[in-house]
Amino acid sequence: MSIPTSGRPDDEPTRRYSAVPPAAPATPVTPAAPATPASPAPPGVARRAETRLTVETGRFWAGVAATALVAALVGVVGVIVLEQILRIDLVFRDPFGAGSAMGAYILGGVLSAVAAGALLQLLVVTTPRPRAFFGWIIGLATVVATLLPLTWTDDVASAVASGVVNLLIGVAVWSLLTGVLGWTVRRVSA
Repeated sequence: MSIPTSGRPDDEPTRRYSAVPPAAPATPVTPAAPATPASPAPPGVARRAETRLTVETGRFWAGVAATALVAALVGVVGVIVLEQILRIDLVFRDPFGAGSAMGAYILGGVLSAVAAGALLQLLVVTTPRPRAFFGWIIGLATVVATLLPLTWTDDVASAVASGVVNLLIGVAVWSLLTGVLGWTVRRVSA
């Protein structure tokens, strides 16, 4: 048998490989233990294994605490830039008696992050698509928080500036908690 050559001047032989790889040995398939369905499946219809989502609670709430810190710091930066540098008075409600825009935004950022975290954990254990519902709820709540200062004053600059801070806090809470959920949610067999 002759070995084909490459046609190069030094006439070095080349290897020839088979077009079909050798077949892998078959591995035996062991049947899984039959699941006990809650309701019997119709004949000829396979039943999928039931799964549910669960949250690693400790890591999830550590992420919520970090989100609360970031939301509070977004409020601090907003107050510093808008009130102290640009001299725009922010419009805010102070139901907890913080006494200043800085205190109200810190408290509001922390409370909104904790409330959003509790809502997200509730959605994970109760709804079929928790991220979709969370996104819609937080998105609409952020729109409301952004527009609400426009109803509190006739000073458009103050209302818009306050709305921007509220928008940034809402976006921070939504994006961070969605990321936290991605790292702490697990699918388990029911």
